[in-house]
Amino acid sequence: MLLTLSIVAGLWYWISQSKLGYTFHWAICQPIVMALPFGLIYGDISKALIIGASLEMVYLGMVAAGANIPADESLAGVIAIPIALVSDISAATAVTLAIPFGLLGVLQDQIRRTIQANFAHKADKYAEECNIKGIERCAILFPLILGFFLRFPPVFLANYFGSGVVENVLAAIPQWLTHGLEVTGGLLPALGFAITVFIIGKKTYLPFFILGFFMVQYLKINVMAAAIFGTCMALLIVFLRRENQNTTT
Repeated sequence: MLLTLSIVAGLWYWISQSKLGYTFHWAICQPIVMALPFGLIYGDISKALIIGASLEMVYLGMVAAGANIPADESLAGVIAIPIALVSDISAATAVTLAIPFGLLGVLQDQIRRTIQANFAHKADKYAEECNIKGIERCAILFPLILGFFLRFPPVFLANYFGSGVVENVLAAIPQWLTHGLEVTGGLLPALGFAITVFIIGKKTYLPFFILGFFMVQYLKINVMAAAIFGTCMALLIVFLRRENQNTTT
């Protein structure tokens, strides 16, 4: 059972963070979702869901500004939930156990992005040669292979040998490396906002972007409130535009 849990956890983390097709990857990254299959394998669904729900509350309002994750809820879940089930620890203890794993996932993600930058340069060369298959390999195949070797082994080993292994790894990481990755990660939100502004393009839409930013920054509204405000504003604009078109017609 421990071997099965370890294999499933490793594959789950690899698949969930590979973002294939950008469809349900966000859902399967959530601890509450992955808790069900772990509970089925272990034979205690209720306890697994309690642990998953406790972890979900920690990462419920997390926003990846600029595509830079502040914590990796998927890595925290695929390690903390199986270990909590096998070790028979409480949900509160599992939450405490998950925090360092979530931070380790951020460092791992920065390493992945640094390596994958080479695939982008290689894809540029394939584009100059009009090699569509080469571009597809750089965009899909190579990141999948890299992601497997970066994601599956640590999750499998952590679950199979216990949390002590990962804690020792965290303690062994040099401080200069940790600090460098934190600085790099801190620059990514600014880059993400700049890309968003560039994609919006039209000057008429920029005030909505700025309005949304300052509403979150100064009014301290949460993600759900921001989504509701944004949806209402979008619907209002669409309805008014249709009304004007009908009037003109």
